[in-house]
Amino acid sequence: MEPGLPGTSRPAEPGPRLHGECGADQAASASLLSGAEAEPQRHAPAVAAVLPAGGSGERMGVPTPKQFCPILERPLISYTLQALERACWIKDIVVAVTGENMEAMKGIIRRYQHKRISLVEAGVTRHRSIFNGLKALAQDQPDSKLSKPEVVIIHDAVRPFVEEDVLFKVAAAAKEHGAAGAIRPLVSTVISPSPDGCLDHSLERARHRASEMPQAFLYEVIYAAYQQCSDYDLEFGTECLQLALKYCHVKAKLVEGSPDLWKVTYKRDLYAAESIIKERISQQMCIVMDTKEDGDHVGRYLEEMLKNELNHLKVTSVSLCHAGGDLQQVILEQCYNFVCVNVMTSEFEETQKLLNILKESNLSILYPVVVISVHFLDYKSVPVDQKMENLMQIRELAKEVKKRNILLCGLLIRYPQDKWQLQESVSQGATIITTFIKERNSGFIGQLLVA
Repeated sequence: MEPGLPGTSRPAEPGPRLHGECGADQAASASLLSGAEAEPQRHAPAVAAVLPAGGSGERMGVPTPKQFCPILERPLISYTLQALERACWIKDIVVAVTGENMEAMKGIIRRYQHKRISLVEAGVTRHRSIFNGLKALAQDQPDSKLSKPEVVIIHDAVRPFVEEDVLFKVAAAAKEHGAAGAIRPLVSTVISPSPDGCLDHSLERARHRASEMPQAFLYEVIYAAYQQCSDYDLEFGTECLQLALKYCHVKAKLVEGSPDLWKVTYKRDLYAAESIIKERISQQMCIVMDTKEDGDHVGRYLEEMLKNELNHLKVTSVSLCHAGGDLQQVILEQCYNFVCVNVMTSEFEETQKLLNILKESNLSILYPVVVISVHFLDYKSVPVDQKMENLMQIRELAKEVKKRNILLCGLLIRYPQDKWQLQESVSQGATIITTFIKERNSGFIGQLLVA
């Protein structure tokens, strides 16, 4: 078994309480899991998770195992680990990975600062990988950081969108019933073909369900099942709930899962997963102004237009003129999109201040942070060529911050103009900002766009 290699600081993550201490909601979850409302003297059960990640991803059709395929330049398995880490009541997360990918997995743990992770050697099949993870939890040796849990959750490395609520429900049901698993309605009718390739019979879709992950078990139940498991089941089986029923006579409680439990299986699923992640990190935008006094400046006009046109997003305005406490709060809320409006200062002074704050915060460790540096061209007082030349330094600045996963582009808005032309320019600027935030298109990085 290889211990995980945690980073030195905690990254900010979207969604509440990731990597942080248990909040009130999580404390309540742990209390309910232990039945503490009825019996205050009881403690919450120790919960661990096992994540088999030894698959080759043959159906994906790419040389890289699908759990290591990048989404927004970050391996898929990292998103799944993040989802499990969200539940701070899961004490240990054991990942079963092949020997050839062991060093790569250690690198992922270091780079993305994952916590509570231990690594074990994967088996040649899914069930053998899970068994290896369970064995690691059973060792209970003095020099091991792992201890035997009361409840163990088994999940897939390629189901990155599992919510804490589902994890809690299956863990609580497993504590009461011995085993539990998430299910979803069947999308397609299941049929059974005859040996000659003709229809033999079909199942009534309304009476059947698709078995999903996560699943949870009393540790003693699932470990005993694997210890008794036949070589045939270890080699060809895929359903953990069936093992608990077959070898320990424990009937699993079935828990209705959410639509987010789908499994990344094919190449097209990577694009779907990327779209979901982009959508989730594009729900909030922060407009950083370098002044609070000049309410008539075109920068304020852009701010108001963005707030009106993007009313489906949470739009916050802060100023760097003061101590920056408001901006720090926005960062703590995991905002990944910033529009820096440079009004009172020339070139990139305010944008550089913002970039320095973002780099120090480590906000961009897990997700790319978008920064649009907005500038205004007063062509009556500043020659166009001079202004453009000064602003083209954005290319080098963008290269520098891209190393920290910060995506920087510039936006130049001309003024003064008549009211209609100004409205048109600001509207075009708002469209450019919206597109970059939504798409995170690398083609925009380092560009100076003109509205």
